[in-house]
Amino acid sequence: MVLEFGGLLRVHGALSAMTEDEELTYADAGVDIGESEAATAALLNAVGNVVDTEYAGMLDIGDQYLALATDGVGTKLLVAEALSDYSTVGIDCMAMNVNDLVAAGVTPVAFVDYLAVDEPTEQFAEQVGEGLAEAADRADVALLGGETAVMPEVVDGLDLAGTCAGLAAKDAVFDGEAQEGDRLVAWPSAGIHSNGLTLARTAVTREHGYTDPFPPEPDRSIGEVLLEPTRIYTDLLEPMREHDVRAAAHVTGGGWTNLSRMGDFEYRVEDPFPAQPVFGFVQDLGNVSPEEMYRTFNMGTGFVAAVPAEQADDLADATEDGRVIGEVAEGDSVEVRGLSLS
Repeated sequence: MVLEFGGLLRVHGALSAMTEDEELTYADAGVDIGESEAATAALLNAVGNVVDTEYAGMLDIGDQYLALATDGVGTKLLVAEALSDYSTVGIDCMAMNVNDLVAAGVTPVAFVDYLAVDEPTEQFAEQVGEGLAEAADRADVALLGGETAVMPEVVDGLDLAGTCAGLAAKDAVFDGEAQEGDRLVAWPSAGIHSNGLTLARTAVTREHGYTDPFPPEPDRSIGEVLLEPTRIYTDLLEPMREHDVRAAAHVTGGGWTNLSRMGDFEYRVEDPFPAQPVFGFVQDLGNVSPEEMYRTFNMGTGFVAAVPAEQADDLADATEDGRVIGEVAEGDSVEVRGLSLS
């Protein structure tokens, strides 16, 4: 299985240290998902009193849960820095947090950000703030401000992260466990979102700069395509609750293996959304295997829900662009059009 983009590697400037035949992986680029997950598990075990959920920490406050999620933009910031365009990274920061709460069945209500910089600059701070404000409007959450820290000996450039608080009645939270026979309903991504950028950047900069035209869409630069902001999925909450969704997955770090967060089953995906051209571009330039692409990126599908079979078509029809992409079966793997990811 190969994603179509076309064309052989075209070298501009210095030759890459890796040959065309060598496959680039996320670990080669500097991010090992397995090590990251092990470190997270170690942290949670050390804390000891964390409520066991896949996407958010939850606190019982009587007849509701108070939920918290925290995340950042990651190395997508390096693309923004290269283009001096920070207008969309605030949207990414908000989206990465609110989407995790949505995957738990929680309504996001408030957000705070944390901006760390080596040197304060009014221009990028204003752009980041405008992006956060736009995202808060899209997600319908209150933006409560946050903290800006100037740390020249700690930060080189800037880092942006945030925390989102949410509330949900106890009977509104998803069970978090799919069942055999469920159908998988999904919604498309807006593009590469805010995961896998270390691999994407390593691949595309073998031959190109971020200001080079993006070959499938020459009126846009490569950097502009990589900066396409993460889609916000808060509009899915009510339809998912109304159609008895059991569990959901926000397709982020780890790519399609995130489906396994819905329980130990075989997730058979036969009809995913098509991958946007940026993914084929990355795969072609990095000679990345199909398996590695699906383990790293969302590949055109940003959010997936497990729903009883009799409710699946109605849920897809109740949203603007949902569709049934597969089913849940006995087993312990993620299979995308016959491509095994685990």
